[in-house]
Amino acid sequence: MEERATLFFVDDDPRAADLFLRFCRDQPYAVQVFRDPVEALDAFVEHGADLIVTDLSMPAMSGIDLLRMVRDHDEDVPVIVITGYSTVDNAIEALRLGATDFIKKPYDVEELLLQIARVLEGVRLKRENRLLKRQLRDERLRYGMVGRAEAMHAVYRIIDKVADIRCNVILEGESGTGKELVARAIHNQGQDADKPFIVIDCGALTDTLLESELFGHEKGAFTGATHAKQGLLEAASGGTVFLDEICNISDAMQVKLLRVVQEQQVTRVGAIRPVAIDVRFIVATNRNLEAMVAEGRFRHDLYHRLNVVKIVLPPLRERREDIPLLINTFIEEFAARYKRQVMGFDQPSLERLCDYAWPGNVRELRNLIERHIALADSPELHLAAGVLEGPALGTAPNTAIDADQPDLATLERRYIEKTLDRLHGNREQTAAALGINKSTLWRKLQQYGQGDEAG
Repeated sequence: MEERATLFFVDDDPRAADLFLRFCRDQPYAVQVFRDPVEALDAFVEHGADLIVTDLSMPAMSGIDLLRMVRDHDEDVPVIVITGYSTVDNAIEALRLGATDFIKKPYDVEELLLQIARVLEGVRLKRENRLLKRQLRDERLRYGMVGRAEAMHAVYRIIDKVADIRCNVILEGESGTGKELVARAIHNQGQDADKPFIVIDCGALTDTLLESELFGHEKGAFTGATHAKQGLLEAASGGTVFLDEICNISDAMQVKLLRVVQEQQVTRVGAIRPVAIDVRFIVATNRNLEAMVAEGRFRHDLYHRLNVVKIVLPPLRERREDIPLLINTFIEEFAARYKRQVMGFDQPSLERLCDYAWPGNVRELRNLIERHIALADSPELHLAAGVLEGPALGTAPNTAIDADQPDLATLERRYIEKTLDRLHGNREQTAAALGINKSTLWRKLQQYGQGDEAG
């Protein structure tokens, strides 16, 4: 049961106090009446109150003095002052000192109760807003990400479960969804957070360079190897290696990596004896590895070694409720970095930002906010004409590369339908396995013409 708000009513006129008490009988308030403002102040200092209603003209202590002393003790408690027509200037002074509102005599008690309800509702919303900001700050400090959507909370729950057990993890999701942030969160939440976290971009290195970087080499192992070098897998021992875009490595490198993952040993290029390591592998891809395995383009044995836990990151278009939170977070970040006095976007621009499909996901949104703040010449930001317009608006991105390769949407559909079939049509289990909420799964199945089927 919700606790009733405590109201202090301070007026030296007993008739006013009795009338107020009578009208409050059916209200959800715990009302305390004081004819002496000094007693009211003592009770407030000792017990506090959710709202104070006080007359301004009282003999023992004026309402102005009471307000001033209340504010010395508590800057936030709302105070409504009651004033006669001859003391309107005092009411203005009270507002200057921090009164929340005032009402003129003679007043209608029902009107005063409506005013009290409005003020308390405003206080409730402010508290909820502060709580939400604190929760967002705590989540960002903990996970390094901003997101209140259920799909993101599902990701947080998996992070919490796997952080301390050092199992291998596959992160799947479109580019820009924050896969590296999730990998860092898993590492940072674990008991080995003080150990190395090493990032390797598999798509940026040739096989030869990647092998040398991962495994290290002995002096003279190849031309230019003038000294022995420890590989990144050795350097990461005890910690985590994050292999980004693992779908880009060759079949030969997959074989070598499989041996390392299985045996937790590495052999430097040019060496004979292996070196024992203790590494947790987190790998990321913007493609569906299971589909690549089915098509023979990724080794099934390596896939199953890595796929102890899979986390599928939702695209931004599937967690639109997070867009305003992300916008505010990036505005604060870049306004501080570039020393800009920026308040935010105008309403039409904000609506366009929230309606856009964001094919580049959070990364694209972050870059857009940074660009607008860097070029800002007023406190209010405006999207220029032509920005966020085109085929991506309100649609899922088409990521087709070649005519003989399925695009990401097609791969996603195959994966969803295969998972649904594997789980015998159970949609709840399918949504959990995919790391999405049930409403997202239902919407996608509708798009595939399966929305009305039981599941």
